[in-house]
Amino acid sequence: MLLGLRGVGKTVLLNKIEQLAAERGFRTIVLEAPEDRHIADLLVPPLRSMLVVLSRIEQARDAARRALGVLRAFASAFRVRVGDIEFGVEPLNGTADSGSLEHDLPELLLTVATAAKATHAGLAILVDEIQYLSAGDLGALIVSLHRGAQTGLPLTLFGAGLPQIVALAGDAKSYAERLFEYPEVGKLADAAARSAIRTPVRRGGVDITDDALEIITGETEGYPYFLQEWGSQAWNVATASPITAADARRATTAALDRLDQGFFRVRLDRLTPRERDYVRAMAELGRGPHRSGAIARLLGIKVTTAGPLRAGLIRKGMIYSQQHGETAFTVPMFDGFMKRSMPHWRPTPKKRTRRGT
Repeated sequence: MLLGLRGVGKTVLLNKIEQLAAERGFRTIVLEAPEDRHIADLLVPPLRSMLVVLSRIEQARDAARRALGVLRAFASAFRVRVGDIEFGVEPLNGTADSGSLEHDLPELLLTVATAAKATHAGLAILVDEIQYLSAGDLGALIVSLHRGAQTGLPLTLFGAGLPQIVALAGDAKSYAERLFEYPEVGKLADAAARSAIRTPVRRGGVDITDDALEIITGETEGYPYFLQEWGSQAWNVATASPITAADARRATTAALDRLDQGFFRVRLDRLTPRERDYVRAMAELGRGPHRSGAIARLLGIKVTTAGPLRAGLIRKGMIYSQQHGETAFTVPMFDGFMKRSMPHWRPTPKKRTRRGT
């Protein structure tokens, strides 16, 4: 389970893992978990496509056709809208069709893994933005992996998402801690950040001064997505080699403008007015993390009143809790953006109510 903030390269790493798994003979399924869909809806189409391919391989034909029957029964039990999808087999009733996801999903995935094993392959499921899965969906995936380990079938799971995955997985199933490793993906060390800019620049036949690199690595704090953006803007504004400190300063203006209009803005636009107040209060307090009580005091509300706002922002992937009672942004440098976008902010006044109401 790859853990990290936005823009550190988790998706890139997950894609690399998928490539490595495919090279080693695994059948792979790559999913991105949205906030409003269930794992059954996400899995049925790619599993169907995989099993159709396996059914054309002689040594896997029978196992794959059986798995297709199980998949069709599963899709029916969970009312998956399959549209024009054709299974080509009758549903295999009695397997993975009880309507209990924690029971049915392991049966389905182990049946698919059995078909993959017939071709001397394994089944690897890779889920990006895994924190958006419901507790039930995540728990069912964890049970599936656990059952695969117990039965010796070639089934593995990789996930990537925000830092709260550790707590979410542990809450879903207590034994998740034993099933996964949780490497943290973060910002680059100074030498690596400088190399990330200098190497592609030189590959393009251009040089860059140490002063320019110092500005870029300082402004980006070593976060990969921001390094990419600053490097692109520095390349665009420079008129000659080497790229200078003056170019890097102009690149900073251009990069922040681009981020404010895109990377940052799309996240702010998803928030309600009250949620915007909450994250603006966090920005007012500084980089963070911040105690929930301090945010509530600045907003002039009780911690219990702020609780639902905080929970909603966590569900939307805007903030996370590093430890109990603390809150931090999932997007690096978002505090600066909030101050730029709402420079004259004041807490929304509380509505006065009549006594006794």
